[in-house]
Amino acid sequence: MPVRLETDTIGMLLTDVSRLLRGAFDRCITASALGVTPGEARALIQVAATEGIKQADIAVRMGIEPMTLSTYLDRLEALGLVERVPDPGDRRAKNVVVTDAADPLLLALRSEVRTLMDQVTSGLDAQGREALRASLKGLRENLHQLDRCVSSDKKSIGE
Repeated sequence: MPVRLETDTIGMLLTDVSRLLRGAFDRCITASALGVTPGEARALIQVAATEGIKQADIAVRMGIEPMTLSTYLDRLEALGLVERVPDPGDRRAKNVVVTDAADPLLLALRSEVRTLMDQVTSGLDAQGREALRASLKGLRENLHQLDRCVSSDKKSIGE
């Protein structure tokens, strides 16, 4: 008899919720007709949240290839929503910043995302939402710690 795995473990639930949320976000942004693709919207949100971050770091945060991000940023830059500026500490790197022209779009994106998240968290009261947010932040920090440990181990092995 084949081995059966549970589908309601924390890992499986997070994977499913993440996939479903990404799809809902994509549909929401597409339906909103804001003039950007869902990928461009995610990139713009990351730039606004981490003002002045390097392109490579944005790609890591988004879990996408640097070339994919570059395509998004090219379009956002052409729309006048972001600028690439030289990194003062690394002349080869570019940091990305939002322009004032992005404010109306960012406000519209925030409204769309809030509406979506109100639907997603329907049934949770304010205390439940805060508990969920705190738990997810804790999981994120644990995963960052694991990433740092794995990166350190790879460096040690390669040295």
